[in-house]
Amino acid sequence: MSVYRGTSIGFDTLVPKKDCICNFNKLTFRAASFKCSHNQAVQPFTSSPTIERRIVKKVGKEAHHLWKKRDSAGSGQKALNLVRIVSQCPNEKEAVYGALNKWIAWETEFPLIAAAKALRILRKRSQWKRVIQVAKWMLSKGQGATMGTYDSLLLAFDMDKRVDEAESLWNMILHTHTRSISKQLFSRMISLYDHHDLQDKVIEIFADMEELGVKPDEDTVRRVARAFQKLGQEENRKMVHKRYGCKWKYIHFKGERVRVKRDGWDEDDER
Repeated sequence: MSVYRGTSIGFDTLVPKKDCICNFNKLTFRAASFKCSHNQAVQPFTSSPTIERRIVKKVGKEAHHLWKKRDSAGSGQKALNLVRIVSQCPNEKEAVYGALNKWIAWETEFPLIAAAKALRILRKRSQWKRVIQVAKWMLSKGQGATMGTYDSLLLAFDMDKRVDEAESLWNMILHTHTRSISKQLFSRMISLYDHHDLQDKVIEIFADMEELGVKPDEDTVRRVARAFQKLGQEENRKMVHKRYGCKWKYIHFKGERVRVKRDGWDEDDER
């Protein structure tokens, strides 16, 4: 049996039916295989449980632990509480230290920020004995060994007339922090000795400043020059002014602040 094979022109050629069926089966098999391979290729892009497990991010439980570091949000209230506790204590070392130890008894870490704020509050209130007690307590705990704490402690020693303790603290600072002592601490110590009329000590601290390469400020230059003058060393006074003195000064002329050049050491500046 023969059938017509279709072409673009028409059914002009006869082919056997068996060959036609075989060819048709081959075409059907190829189409099925193409469909199968197409499904296999497209299948990974469909929703898959493995892909969904990768995309979904597991959110773990937030850990709340006891030793979490605290911020400084409540440090101001803690500082006021410390000032109140210290102010109510008798002027005895054991009583003050005991109250301060109770103040930090339930703290997970030392409240350094609150203690530093309390020092500033006591300093503004001119409670120098309390400043000394709190600063010494902090240093005994190994906390607050900063230039700010040392400056407050030296000022409190100066105001409380404890020159010997100030000198002991200064020697410790000088040997421990030789290359990192700030200009402010040098000025504080020179001011302390000048306040108590210890001119030799002023010259000694000034010599340490020169050796360490720390340039004095204008107030320190004025105090050192006055110390040389009181010791009768006029040449050294002029030399200090020439080397470290400010070349300019400000005066008020016709209601305005005018900068003028200095001709020499003014007697008004020494006062």
